[in-house]
Amino acid sequence: MHEIIKLPNGVRIICEKIPYVRSAAVGIFVNVGSRDESSSENGSAHYIEHMLFKSTSKHTAAELAYEMDAVGGQINAYTTRESTCFYARVLDTHLSTAIDLLSEMFFDCAFDEEEAESERGVILEEIGMYEDTPDDACYEKLMSGCFRGSLGRPVLGKPSTLANMTGASLREYMLGHYTAGNIVISLCGNYNNSHLERIKERFSTMDKSVCTKKRKAIYSPHVSVRKKKTEQNQFCIAFPSNSAASEDRFAMNLLTTILGGGVSSRLFQNIREKYGLCYSIYSFQSNFIDTGILAVATAVSKDTEMKTLGLIGDELKRFVDSGVTEDELKRAREQAKSSLVMGLESTNSRMLKMGNSMLILDECLTAEELIAKYDSITCEDILRLARERLNFSLLSLSALGKTESAERYIKSLGVI
Repeated sequence: MHEIIKLPNGVRIICEKIPYVRSAAVGIFVNVGSRDESSSENGSAHYIEHMLFKSTSKHTAAELAYEMDAVGGQINAYTTRESTCFYARVLDTHLSTAIDLLSEMFFDCAFDEEEAESERGVILEEIGMYEDTPDDACYEKLMSGCFRGSLGRPVLGKPSTLANMTGASLREYMLGHYTAGNIVISLCGNYNNSHLERIKERFSTMDKSVCTKKRKAIYSPHVSVRKKKTEQNQFCIAFPSNSAASEDRFAMNLLTTILGGGVSSRLFQNIREKYGLCYSIYSFQSNFIDTGILAVATAVSKDTEMKTLGLIGDELKRFVDSGVTEDELKRAREQAKSSLVMGLESTNSRMLKMGNSMLILDECLTAEELIAKYDSITCEDILRLARERLNFSLLSLSALGKTESAERYIKSLGVI
């Protein structure tokens, strides 16, 4: 059973002791992502994520890496549109080292100007890598169209915004945003009270503050067609969906699974297995603190793209008209529950789940509570949400490749 501790300055700690394992995972979660940046600051949170792995007053970047490798640990980080996380997983005997290294990186990053310049090149290469990945490029175009403003901007930033960032400006941004109220520490595995006190000691030094609110985001339907030399044409079809904190999230997870979440899903069985039109087709959600999208993604040849889009449109309409069967709901429910339970067998996965749950909900449901939520979903719940969410008047489309006109694609889907 997890425990939640709130320090007087606003830092939240969530921890779960599992005494029968030999590993432990710890993460620093920050309620700051690209959504919290102005247009000129775009890419700052991700840039800071990179910089925290560089030198401190005690260690060079190489020495930090050697320290973690010396104890056989894993240390990593990621940045999303709404948060940033720095985490480590180690044997329980080396947990103190992991806590110390993460704390040193977080509180004592040098933000050296030469290192900032070098890392800018690394991030530009990362941007190029994503640009060369058609499904990522297609999704980013979708997001920038559906959400004007900060939520729609790329997490990595743009070359034009990165060019003006320095070690000093990144330090200033971090000091202004990485405040106590925006911090959650998640700890899971075989730890003892001394490890918990170590965390409290490090993070109690921060000034008191409250969790900051996100910039407002509103979904707007958008159609984007982009020419790019690719072997296949990439498509992403989206509708507005619920927030990450909505009570509808459990039913929407099952809806997404039935629609295109696995090899038994409707889209996979129809578009790939029956007609052989694609290698991969799937549905997914991107959920944020106050909004979200439900999307279908696939890549097909130019010769079959119109037929594929027509079949996708038919499948979506069929979903709205007739809902799902009890057998489909049962399969989706079991998939959700097994994924949940099996994921929780890893201390690292449990730590990440707890930290993200605290950021979004300021609480963490137990596995039993989550399973009960899924067990309570009915076919009627799925049908209601399908009719609310799969509204063709709010459909968005992003197409990338050797593309045709937007009008032809929309017509093929059956929107007009």
